[in-house]
Amino acid sequence: MKRRDIVLASAGATLGALPAWAQTPSFPKPGSTIKYVVPFPPGGLTDVMARTVAQKLTEAWKTSVIVENKAGGNAQIGAEQVAKSAPDGSSLLAITLTHAANVSLFPNAPYSLTKDLRPVALLAGSPMLVVVPTGSPVKDFKDLMAIAKSKQLNAGSSGNGTPPHLTMALFNDLNKTQMTHIPYKGGAPSMTDLIGGQLDVIFSNFPESIAHVKGGKLRALAICGLSRHPMVPDVPTAMESGMPGLYVENWTAAMIQAKTPDAIVDRYSREMIKIMFSADVEERARQQGFRVSPKGAGDFAVFLKSEIERWNRIIRTAKITAT
Repeated sequence: MKRRDIVLASAGATLGALPAWAQTPSFPKPGSTIKYVVPFPPGGLTDVMARTVAQKLTEAWKTSVIVENKAGGNAQIGAEQVAKSAPDGSSLLAITLTHAANVSLFPNAPYSLTKDLRPVALLAGSPMLVVVPTGSPVKDFKDLMAIAKSKQLNAGSSGNGTPPHLTMALFNDLNKTQMTHIPYKGGAPSMTDLIGGQLDVIFSNFPESIAHVKGGKLRALAICGLSRHPMVPDVPTAMESGMPGLYVENWTAAMIQAKTPDAIVDRYSREMIKIMFSADVEERARQQGFRVSPKGAGDFAVFLKSEIERWNRIIRTAKITAT
């Protein structure tokens, strides 16, 4: 059995045995509109992935699937909108690692990720890339591990509680060091200062740094993935470099209002996995830096729980706050 066939079979099995009538719901209704809410500004990887999936859903179901950007509140505004939407499958939410961390960063949020929303599918992940200026004395990842123990280093990020910040905190936890965290309002300004030498290192989102690595302005020390990345095949993984625990992917996934019927969730889950395994989408995703390894609703639920628990521990250990 092929890998995609196994995953597709898993997608159906994860929701349990549904009665025959529930396996073919009249969803979506002809002429209806589905909102795919992205709680980030347009143009980012999550937005690009959502638009790709929305287009494919539109083509497959002959209905209108529209991406709606609802940025703000550390990705909580859009999430709250879907959490409080009608449980009829008409609203989807794009989520990332940020939402798993938000469970700990915002304990008094106006919605509950785990109670007001339910998993639909995990789509893909983009590994974090550890980068330094090309003129840095840090030549490889083992250098970084050693120098961080003997000298106070400054590590930039796109903001408090963001994936680059969390990855840095995980590095500190594993390496028993204390880098100084310098938060920025976004990834671009932090990259500018890293290139200019005002920062020592960034545990960056892959798409924010890869062009600078290719252009010779930054040196990539390690990739925080399961394997080397085809866009930078000479860059070893953190595991190869002596830190197997530094595995971090900024993944993207879909959730839906918690009371949405199983049959609708199952239909979304199966179709999204099929979309991710289609040749054109899989290739496009890889070119954007993603590792394509989708999971159905049940497997994604297990993964999401583990991510929430993992980052809760790091956030508490590093005493990370959202501000």
